[in-house]
Amino acid sequence: MSSDENSQQPTNGREPASAPAPPAGGAPNASSAHTRVVVHSVHSSTQVINNDGSSISVQSTHSSSVEITTPDEDIMAIESSIEQVAAAQNSPQITRSRFNSISDALGNLRSRLHEHQHRRSANNRSHGTWIRRLSNRLHMVDAAHSSRIPLHVMESRRSVPNLMIDRTSEGENNNNNNEQPPRNGRLTATQSAPTIHAAATIFLIHSNEAAHYEETNTDGESASGSSRPTLQRRRSSVLFASRIVANRSIMEGTSNILLASGGDGANTSRRDLLGVSNGLSSTGSLRDFEMHVHPMSRSMLSPIADTKRGSDTTTTTMSDDVSMLDNVDQLMGEDEVIDTNNKLYSWGKGQQSLHDDSDDRIPVLDQDEKRTAQLMQVSSRLDSKSILAVATGQHHSACATSQGTLYIAGKNVHGCVDPNSPDGDVIARPTLLDSISHIRVVQISCGYDHTAVLSSNGSVLTWGSNVYGQLGHHGNGNQKVQSADYKGPTNCRPTGMALGKGRRASSVACGTNYTLVLTQHMSLLACGIPSITGHRDASNQWGLPLEIPSLVGLPIVGIAAGDGHAAVTTFTGTAFMWGENRNGCCARDFPKTLTLPVPVKVPSLSPESESNSNDTAIQQVACGLEHTILVTRSGNLLVCGSNYRGQLGIESSKLQSTSKVIQVNHPNGGTFVSAEAGNCHSLVLDSAGDLWLTTANGLQCILEGKSVLAIAAGGDDNCIAVVSAPCGVKSLQRQFSMDMPDSKSIFDDVDSLLEDIESDKTNKNVGAEIAKKIEDLLRHPSVLNMILKPMQLESIFERILICAGDDLETRQTIANAIERGLKSGLESLQGSRMIYPEAVRCLLSYIKFFDIRRNEGIVFDVRGEAILTFCDTILGIPFEGYRALHDFAIKLYPRNLFAKMLVRPLLLTLNACTKFSVDENEVEHWEPSRKAVPVIVAVLSWFYAMSEEANLAEPADFYSDGVSKIHVETLFEDLYKMKQASSSEKSKHFYFCAHPFLLSPGCKRNLLQMESQVEMFKAMMGDIEYKEGTNEVEVEPYYQLEIEREHLVEQTLEKVKAADPKDIRKRLRISFKGEEGIDAGGVTKEFFQLLSEELFDVHSGLWSNKYGDEINWFNSDNTWDEKGYELIGVLFGLALYNSVLLDVRFPLAVYRKILGLPLGLEDLMDEELRRGLKQLLEYDGDDVEDIFCLSFEVTWVEMGEERQLELKPNGANTPVTNDNREEYVLRYVRWVLVDSIESQWNTFQTGVMRIMEDSSLDLFLPEELELLVVGTPELDFQALEGNTKYEGGYDKESDVVKNFWVFIKEATYEDQVKLLKFATSSTKAPIGGLGKMDFIIQRAGPDSQNLPTSHTCFNTLLLPDYGADYEKLKALLGRAILECEGFGLE
Repeated sequence: MSSDENSQQPTNGREPASAPAPPAGGAPNASSAHTRVVVHSVHSSTQVINNDGSSISVQSTHSSSVEITTPDEDIMAIESSIEQVAAAQNSPQITRSRFNSISDALGNLRSRLHEHQHRRSANNRSHGTWIRRLSNRLHMVDAAHSSRIPLHVMESRRSVPNLMIDRTSEGENNNNNNEQPPRNGRLTATQSAPTIHAAATIFLIHSNEAAHYEETNTDGESASGSSRPTLQRRRSSVLFASRIVANRSIMEGTSNILLASGGDGANTSRRDLLGVSNGLSSTGSLRDFEMHVHPMSRSMLSPIADTKRGSDTTTTTMSDDVSMLDNVDQLMGEDEVIDTNNKLYSWGKGQQSLHDDSDDRIPVLDQDEKRTAQLMQVSSRLDSKSILAVATGQHHSACATSQGTLYIAGKNVHGCVDPNSPDGDVIARPTLLDSISHIRVVQISCGYDHTAVLSSNGSVLTWGSNVYGQLGHHGNGNQKVQSADYKGPTNCRPTGMALGKGRRASSVACGTNYTLVLTQHMSLLACGIPSITGHRDASNQWGLPLEIPSLVGLPIVGIAAGDGHAAVTTFTGTAFMWGENRNGCCARDFPKTLTLPVPVKVPSLSPESESNSNDTAIQQVACGLEHTILVTRSGNLLVCGSNYRGQLGIESSKLQSTSKVIQVNHPNGGTFVSAEAGNCHSLVLDSAGDLWLTTANGLQCILEGKSVLAIAAGGDDNCIAVVSAPCGVKSLQRQFSMDMPDSKSIFDDVDSLLEDIESDKTNKNVGAEIAKKIEDLLRHPSVLNMILKPMQLESIFERILICAGDDLETRQTIANAIERGLKSGLESLQGSRMIYPEAVRCLLSYIKFFDIRRNEGIVFDVRGEAILTFCDTILGIPFEGYRALHDFAIKLYPRNLFAKMLVRPLLLTLNACTKFSVDENEVEHWEPSRKAVPVIVAVLSWFYAMSEEANLAEPADFYSDGVSKIHVETLFEDLYKMKQASSSEKSKHFYFCAHPFLLSPGCKRNLLQMESQVEMFKAMMGDIEYKEGTNEVEVEPYYQLEIEREHLVEQTLEKVKAADPKDIRKRLRISFKGEEGIDAGGVTKEFFQLLSEELFDVHSGLWSNKYGDEINWFNSDNTWDEKGYELIGVLFGLALYNSVLLDVRFPLAVYRKILGLPLGLEDLMDEELRRGLKQLLEYDGDDVEDIFCLSFEVTWVEMGEERQLELKPNGANTPVTNDNREEYVLRYVRWVLVDSIESQWNTFQTGVMRIMEDSSLDLFLPEELELLVVGTPELDFQALEGNTKYEGGYDKESDVVKNFWVFIKEATYEDQVKLLKFATSSTKAPIGGLGKMDFIIQRAGPDSQNLPTSHTCFNTLLLPDYGADYEKLKALLGRAILECEGFGLE
């Protein structure tokens, strides 16, 4: 353009009167006879401040200053056709047929323009300019048509089609009449004075990769000085007409947005153009169909305000529900038209696919690859659309665009295409289904004669045939089903599925006569034929989408529907299949129909796969007519079912069918990412983006190097593929918001919320926020099952408590939410069949949330409804579920977590449920939650059995403080009723004492003592003698033993042997001849202490000396004094019966034998023998016989003579081998612990049972029984000091008392034992230690030279008041404990 022409440019941004006006809509003026025409006009401008402080003046024009050459006839014809379509589109009323005609015309024009561009534009730059302008015009008309907006409205909304940029420093004059106009359609920097016009705010979505700005001059050099910067744009954008839509798009992660403010002279306060990476989001949904989004925080979003006019600025408000897809070329006027829309390929049956016609398109794989691709590529009204999802079925196909509109084609069988069209009509070309234009479609699925679509808000619309209830409409529940062969209606209109309150879908799959829906919370809903949905008894459930009981609780992440069978995949990679098992398509030989989903057994693909779970973890499943395709997370392809047409990817001549899962290798050694299955064919996509089709000769590549994004297969040979454009993004994109959070985000939200709260301690809404997230997590068992590691759950729970802090209100809010979430989540499991491991895992996770500190003022589950529901659920699971629960508890919860996470929360709840109060009338009032006690104890019994099996906890971890605090009279009544009840009554009633693992040793001791007192009373009452002469009743309440100290053992054994069985069960009273002491318990304790020293002396001949002096084990050589063992048993029983400690050193094996428990290798006393037998069992070699040289024979020395015994017949000639070594160890251990001492043990046990017959020794564990007999060897005098009481004027501050405890601390262990014996007549502490023993220090007069004395019956030390003289106390007390012997009266 010449200088003269440039001088005619306006300086104020207004167009000169002589300038030719552009044609309507910005189309080129075809009637112009000029060879070169300059068209430019400026309407508004704004200023953007760059990071470096410089400014850019952005001026909006209706068209750029371009150089136009007269077009040829083809261009003129295309332009005329476009304007004719534009005129038709502007019609106020457009019928359905007219709408489809316009769509067809636009598709044809697009094809013509595309063809002309490739033919002419490469060699003629001016023709390229015309093609570019026509393309922009065509895009405008097409966008208006797709959005159902009149063209003139679209043109008014796009009133800023081009931008002109001026970069100036602040304060520089913007008026420059000598500026050269732009050339060749490029934007150039233009200085202009600001002219005030009505401002309009626009929103431009972009990304860093999509938007790239370069500063170059017109010759391509770097801009400097007065050089004119140019602005180049490389990728597509979206123009939003509303700030609300843009904000929502940003916050929901669907777009990256740049805000710009229009208006003449408007300045912006935005310092840079926003953009973020176009990479895939790390928080993408598990089932988002690879539609990765780009989240942007609100802090990055700030609109550009008019800083000059302030509040006087006016803004044009546009509709919030309108979004228009556009190319940056329309805004920026670039040199080249870049098509960023993905491409659609379709082949198969013409009437059923997304073709332009009804012709069948069957690609010939051995033809030229380019011709094959051209045959399959769709060139129609869909060519300009960016495809989001595709689906195809037996009779029809459909696709959804990135704007959420649905195009559908095929045979309208029972209304599956369009219920408004006649049944059976063929809709050959993809047609917009305007009856669902009110929703944004994100996924489609095509069944045999019905269709389902998933909307952006999580609802599912279905239409077509509802013969089997496959549409899942709400009205189905009111159908009166009279018989099993009831048939529903057909040609049903699009209606939302009755998913249930609060449920939203994340995926949908249509089979032949059924529909599967996967909810956002990982639960599966099914409706349709009974072989898939299961038998439903209630007639009002016909056709409703309901959960399949055996799948409840599974964390399902994927679904697949075939002709008669279905499949789901879980979060951990397990696939389940059920339905018609034709040709082994469910990976089973039999039965022919699987009524319950069964897990797929995936073979080990390689030795490395055993350590790599991804090799066997299933990522996706595709179901066909009679075959199934599975893709693992590591990219392996697994198949099963029919292969008569090669649909498994294996040559049909080599395999007809298989019921076992087998692997199909990639022909090029690559990996696969997804698969789809039709009736007898399959499509498989690999990681390189290449598409493979199954044929009779195996897998063959059908699309190579096309970057395939999505695939669909269905019906007879129908296939669809979505391929990315060369310059497009390599993922499916949507241009609308979605309110569909990922299932895993529920758990992630809790974790991220806790992190935010920990970093911001000032958050006042912490309670409400945590409560909401935790309740949402607990309400959905499937989501909770995604927590695979107990430590992860433990960490979250502890962090919740920390974040809640000490605020009682906050903690109560969280406790209430946990209670609600527990009830809701557990109730959802009621009636389900939890038989699979992944489903029952949540039950273990739920336990931790009962670990609420109720004793800190928190009210939680007062009525016990939550714990009752939990226990009913866990106790109601079938055996398969229990085994899975058992394995999880043992394998996932090590010793440090088992008691903490599984036992303690239940014990805390049990303690709360067993609380009671006593009123003034001594009436007990129990908590309302007491009704849950039996089921809590039943669950604890499970865990106690697991703990014993795998040694996961100590017995003390199961002691319940709440149960142990129940009055001993109440517990004894419970024990008495249990012992009197029959077997059937025991099964109907609950007894605390039937679960002794809950009782502490002290509580059991008290029960045994009370039981002994009752038996003593019975023995006394049985010996009542009535004297008729005096009318008196004589009763002897005691069994009296008067013994001489010098002949203690002989006289005791003689008198016990001669005692009447009735008398010996009375209370024992001991007296020593010549001593005046009255036995109130202390004399009896000393009696047994002295007797123990004599009877259990290793050198007495009754006990073996093989194990030293510290173990009393029966002497197998002693065959001459078996009666002695019986008397020892009687004395042992008397000590237990009278609650007296014995100084006996029995190994634990003796107590196990008394209780009738089995013995094992660990019970051997000989450590060397135990170690040798253990080495024999653990030896890895296969030459046991040669290495150990053993036979089934045992050798020992008796009376100085070596003796031998065969452990089994002909044992001396039977060598110990790898196969029989376990038998050898078993027989050897039995001989040592049982057979070798059989006669001695039987007589000893007879003596014990003479006293303890019918006693409740079975309440005790072996370790607890040992404590009951010998007491606690550890002497904690500090605990005794804390439990001591003072009488007679003493207190803990008395000088003599202080000196006494100093003496105790300085004394040796031997002196401490002697002091304990002096004060209590026992050298051991009772069960629970010295802190549980009542001990009294009583003042025994003023200071004197008297020695301290004691009342051993009452554990009372009588200590004279020696004052502060420590040495005196030390001397006299030391003398007393050394010389103590005998009893007297004071």
